[in-house]
Amino acid sequence: MLIRDVELKPDSPKEFFLDKHVQFLNNYAKNKDNSYEQIMVEYLKMNGIYWTITALKLADSSIENDVRQEIIELIRSCKHSNGGISAAPRHDPHILYTLSAIQILVSFGVNLESSDPEESIIDVNKTVEFVVSLQNEDGSFNGDHWGEVDVRFTFCSIASLALLKRLDAIDLDRTIDFVMKCYNQIDGAFGCRPNSESHSGLTYCCLGSLSIAGQLHRIDADRLGWWLAERQLPSGGLNGRPEKLPDLCYSWWVLSSLAIIGRLHWINKQKLLCFIMACQDNETGGFSDRPGNMVDPFHTLFGITGLSLLSHEYFDDSTSDNKQNDQEDLIDIEKLSKIIQKVNPVFCMLDQTIKDRGILIQRLSII
Repeated sequence: MLIRDVELKPDSPKEFFLDKHVQFLNNYAKNKDNSYEQIMVEYLKMNGIYWTITALKLADSSIENDVRQEIIELIRSCKHSNGGISAAPRHDPHILYTLSAIQILVSFGVNLESSDPEESIIDVNKTVEFVVSLQNEDGSFNGDHWGEVDVRFTFCSIASLALLKRLDAIDLDRTIDFVMKCYNQIDGAFGCRPNSESHSGLTYCCLGSLSIAGQLHRIDADRLGWWLAERQLPSGGLNGRPEKLPDLCYSWWVLSSLAIIGRLHWINKQKLLCFIMACQDNETGGFSDRPGNMVDPFHTLFGITGLSLLSHEYFDDSTSDNKQNDQEDLIDIEKLSKIIQKVNPVFCMLDQTIKDRGILIQRLSII
């Protein structure tokens, strides 16, 4: 079978350009361009801010006060009377943007429990009502009131309620029953809906939901771990499903899933590190989907989260083929762990922020 892959150049970057990435992210955060191009991607605005803020937090970079205040005012302007939050002003509310807004506010340390709307920014009770209104009889969730069903929306709903400390507002058992209907026993992974093809991004959403609910015992972790490990290609990069090219974003979706089920050491760490580093732009900063392509905040966040998982999570090189790399090609993991903060594998936020919020997640033992 022909393997679709990319070839890394011998002179690909092997170091992490921290300062350039921070500058790239700060430039994006401050961008007030009203060009046609920016207007056309307004539907990603709230997500884009979350990607940028989270990447800066993981890079241990502070957010300027004026930028922070502008973002908070944007969230205020994206609130709707039903409690949902939209991607940008005058757009429809959706659970994807609602979660991103909540993640931003939690990252900023906003007191969401305050009864003062000026302090809490959002009306938590209304937002909870919005999330609850999206659940269907079979336990699934719509993304908005137009009715599309996808396990991404299930995860976004569960994660939103967990961050708001209101997980008891939904029928969690029914929710998890629907998640398990999306489970494919043949490979141990998950699809977007029942009887859909397995995909690593959707697998992350289902594992995240199961982790928050404390229901990871319902999966075959070895079978799933094998399928996830098979996503690594000879270049070291990871793909989302068989016969697809590698994409840097799967350094998050696949690695976080492996971290949740305690099998992160089932892939070749050094090869993946080399692929991630090769996706950097050493002139402008930022990461792209594949080496040599245009950088963006989405792939920059997931490049950094991938490095965070590889540098902070348990990884026993003696149990894998990581030692096959020449010593001079090894990337210094210890150095990375000192400049990149630890990410939470479920919420894709600073791990310390989740701990400070008092949120517990379930993870399987490392084997």
